[in-house]
Amino acid sequence: MKVFTGPRVVSLGEGPEPEAFAVDGERVVAVGTRAQLRERCPGAEWVDLDGALVVPGFNDAHCHPSQAALARVRVDLSAAADRAAVRDALRARAAATPPGEWVVGQPLNEREVAGVDRDLLDTVSTEHPVVIVQYTFHRAVANSRGLELLGYRTPADAPPGGELTVGADGRLDGWMYERAWLDPWLPGPHRASIAPGGEEPAQVAALREVNTELHRVGVTSYCDAIVTPLEQRMYAAARAAGQLTPRVSMLLWHRYFDAGAWPAEQPDAAHLQLAGVKLMLDGAFSGGTCLCRDPYASATGGDNGLQVLGDAEFADAVRAVNAAGVRVAVHANGDLAIAKVLDVYEALPGRRGHRIEHCSLVDEELVARIAGAGVVPVPFGPFIALFGEAVHGFYGERVEMACAHRSFLDAGVPVGGSSDFPIVPIDPLLALQGLVTRRTASGLVVGPGQRLGVLDALAVYTAGSAHATGDDADRGRLTPGRLADFVVLDADLTAVAPDEIASVPVRSTWVGGSCVWSAG
Repeated sequence: MKVFTGPRVVSLGEGPEPEAFAVDGERVVAVGTRAQLRERCPGAEWVDLDGALVVPGFNDAHCHPSQAALARVRVDLSAAADRAAVRDALRARAAATPPGEWVVGQPLNEREVAGVDRDLLDTVSTEHPVVIVQYTFHRAVANSRGLELLGYRTPADAPPGGELTVGADGRLDGWMYERAWLDPWLPGPHRASIAPGGEEPAQVAALREVNTELHRVGVTSYCDAIVTPLEQRMYAAARAAGQLTPRVSMLLWHRYFDAGAWPAEQPDAAHLQLAGVKLMLDGAFSGGTCLCRDPYASATGGDNGLQVLGDAEFADAVRAVNAAGVRVAVHANGDLAIAKVLDVYEALPGRRGHRIEHCSLVDEELVARIAGAGVVPVPFGPFIALFGEAVHGFYGERVEMACAHRSFLDAGVPVGGSSDFPIVPIDPLLALQGLVTRRTASGLVVGPGQRLGVLDALAVYTAGSAHATGDDADRGRLTPGRLADFVVLDADLTAVAPDEIASVPVRSTWVGGSCVWSAG
């Protein structure tokens, strides 16, 4: 048994703040004053934690670490500075890939590298299908061979819920939106994906690197918001090799859901578990393709975003997952998309605790419906601070209630903390600063009425995220019976200026009472 103590411990439990907490195995068994724990835990090893503040471990309820890892196994374009660098990196991989096999690059950010299209990718290879996944995962671009294999010749070939765009010459420019590329990427169990994952040892090594980076910013748990059997096998292999240090929950993409194969019990759930099934109803919030009640100048070139699944197909899929007693998690950003999700959720028999991922644009009526239906929203944490100008440009005054953490909490709705990493940095302290200030780098404050206090923001990224995966009893607070996952910070978050929260260093990160990362 160990007893941990530090200058200040914020346990997020009821009652006075403890001076210390005792850990036996992986769980907290007692909290109290130092004197109380010396009496209650004779012979325990005492650990005096450096730093200024101990808090429960940060838990990101919606992120994609598996994709961050797989990007490093595929052709990693995160550091590409221009079109030539993109082309050369893909050419090198094509030269080592048998003809006819897909060459996959990710992630591409056109704000940094513009002008990537079908014609550029045709200079990579005419024998290999080539595809680049855009960093938001809402669109991708392919070469001519790739378009040919997908059966795309004109914009009319796009499936419902998808879009194919053309260049000035009227030809497809290679860009595929939503289902036009999502269906080939996540086709279900009976077709091969256009994005193979490489060799398992390389996957595990890349995942270990990503998880180390997450521990460096205090993340102890996360929910990977899209997995297929490929990512499940990667996580399982990392766990079997003793390389999976954070606690991982997973949302299975709905095309791979089989009620008969869903595990009745998950004996290793404290470390690796399936937490639900993921569906997507509309497009991107910061990318300007979400489905809204009122028109706006969207990035699709029209006056609204995209609906990815038709109403009937969506409702049938949700009902099937709910009937199996499994949590549903639906990506819905726009107010119309959110209303459509609630229409289906409210008609379900019995189960509460389904999720709405992102749940970006709401009003008081939608907040009340979410509260009444027992739905768990998982809004973006850092997006307002990072993309405030962009979303205000798309949606105008609607963004005053975008990512409405304050309204949800005031309505008694538990809220999970989410980065959507690797679209943005996963750093929870960056997100906490955004939740507290709602201020962008340029000084624009977006929706000041949605600001949170520091401890409320902390609770979103700990207890709120645990609630989102059904782990309230195990995670999110440093109280007896819960897992001893915690972070030691170099400054007291309640004592620093709000604009300095993201600058507070993490001193160490602990999972189950064991140190998984230390600045020392």
